[in-house]
Amino acid sequence: MDIYSPHNRDDLAALRRAVRLLNTPSLTVKLAELVGAPLEWGLAKLSATLRGKINQGVNSALHKAADAALWSMADRPHAAASPRLHKLGAAASGALGGFFGFSALLVELPLSTTIMMRAVADVARAEGFSLSSLEVKIECVQVFALGGNAGPEVAGDAGYYAARTALNRMLNLTAAELAAIAAEKGAAGFGAREGAALLARAIDAVAARFGVVITEKMAAQIVPVLGALAGATVNTLFTDYYQDMAGGHFTLRRLELRYGEADIVDAYNRELAGLAPAG
Repeated sequence: MDIYSPHNRDDLAALRRAVRLLNTPSLTVKLAELVGAPLEWGLAKLSATLRGKINQGVNSALHKAADAALWSMADRPHAAASPRLHKLGAAASGALGGFFGFSALLVELPLSTTIMMRAVADVARAEGFSLSSLEVKIECVQVFALGGNAGPEVAGDAGYYAARTALNRMLNLTAAELAAIAAEKGAAGFGAREGAALLARAIDAVAARFGVVITEKMAAQIVPVLGALAGATVNTLFTDYYQDMAGGHFTLRRLELRYGEADIVDAYNRELAGLAPAG
């Protein structure tokens, strides 16, 4: 099938929306726009020790979020998503952290990350994916490291597909390793323990990249101009951003299953080139 066929207008419109979503300005740019200045002031206030604690906290938060969200949400493919509800939850969580000050931000991190993870899984489910699938669970985690960084001025695979390919390359190797271990133990196929280990490896891979934006998030939240609204405002921004990333990612995955990955990659690059500014 050809996605550019007149019979597939809805799918082409979905593809174009996914391209726009995955090539919005990065969170760094959005945070700088929010505070009205670059983030250097806030980042300078974060000590090396605190940055280390943030990175540790991010890894732990992602593991807790996966347990609380991906293993507990009802498996209802095509159920309508509730983006506004998750944004309200994120705002409330951020406001709570902001009320108790910067020291509470690390305590609040697992809650806000779980809300964002549920928002991502909610989008995946709305696109028709089953949350009982290990592959879908892993892709929900991967959303926190995909897309939105290069911007439309960078064409081709420089952004979304490059990041996705790098993560999948690592996970494919890990899957092979774990399957070999299962075979050595006489297990039939790829068991639950191996699946949990693969998901954990995905989280560890994503945590490093997610940690960078969480550090910037906390830097933005201590910029004086935001005041008491910092936590709620920044958490809402983050949830909205990752909902967009999930929307773009799982739309493309749905279209790849229908038209083939190679054809959708070609169409993605064609539409991305159309986003680039003229001249």
